[in-house]
Amino acid sequence: MKETVVSGIRPTGKLHLGNYFGAVTNFVKMQYDYNCFFFIADLHSLTTHPTPQDLHGYVKHVLVEYLACGIDPEQSTIYIQSDVPEVAELYLYLNMNAYLGELERSTSFKDKIRSQPNNVNAGLLTYPALMAADILIHRASKVPVGKDQEQHLEMTRTFGNRFNRLYNSEYFVEPFAFNYAKNLVKVPGLDGKGKMSKSEGDGNCIYLSDSPEIIRKKLLRAVTDSGPSVENQTKPEAIQNLFDLMNIVSSPDTIAHYDALYNNVAIRYGDLKKQIAEDMIIFNSPIRERIEELSKDNSYLRKVAEQGAVKARESAQKTMKEVRALIGFKSF
Repeated sequence: MKETVVSGIRPTGKLHLGNYFGAVTNFVKMQYDYNCFFFIADLHSLTTHPTPQDLHGYVKHVLVEYLACGIDPEQSTIYIQSDVPEVAELYLYLNMNAYLGELERSTSFKDKIRSQPNNVNAGLLTYPALMAADILIHRASKVPVGKDQEQHLEMTRTFGNRFNRLYNSEYFVEPFAFNYAKNLVKVPGLDGKGKMSKSEGDGNCIYLSDSPEIIRKKLLRAVTDSGPSVENQTKPEAIQNLFDLMNIVSSPDTIAHYDALYNNVAIRYGDLKKQIAEDMIIFNSPIRERIEELSKDNSYLRKVAEQGAVKARESAQKTMKEVRALIGFKSF
């Protein structure tokens, strides 16, 4: 029997190349080896009070882009979190056994109250319990998360084990983080510092849905320096970032050509950025075209969402029936 994997993404806008290489390509591969549940975390997004129009649009963006990247609704379960009310029910039960002190010590809670001091809501405080419900509802054993989510996963194990002790059972298994790929591709941003991230602004990201014109404009604005002054000079971070992007989308011969130009103090950054832009357009075009095609097919998107909800609820209802019995909820 296949192990169960659960992963979710908040609907905060469009996916970029960092999302694609950091997670989505792994999802596409792992769906054939595991029992995968991929959900769009619209309940989580309510902690920032999005408008109804934006929320629905963002959910559609993620659904379309998951499908365009190759996640197969016949191989895995893709669903919208709010379509599975059992998640909210389990969230309630886990909150009953979560302690104020441990929730306040959550790193994400501390970060959020600093970044949005005028909106410190209960959802932010109990965010780890909702994340735990997302995982435990399917009794998942593996969760593909980064280092920044390790504490939430540890809290999920704490909540699951506490439930087991309180109700004298071994019902919930302990979920652990895992990376399906041995070598994750790190995609740098265009601002010359660190990784590609929406938090650094749209200009830092190449989105999967970006048109060729937008990609060219963004690459031409990418941060560079005045150029090398001696042969074989070590590349500063901003320039290394551009070469790292080239490593993702360009041919080995192209990379070697521009590397030689840099080492011989003959490089022109304008040419380098134009080359990366054209290679990125070629790389991104099949995904963008699929996104445009799917965005117009509302009947297919509705079918995928409904099918995902049915499959996810089948799993969730089984869990909640057994959880209610363990807690002592019984019908007369």
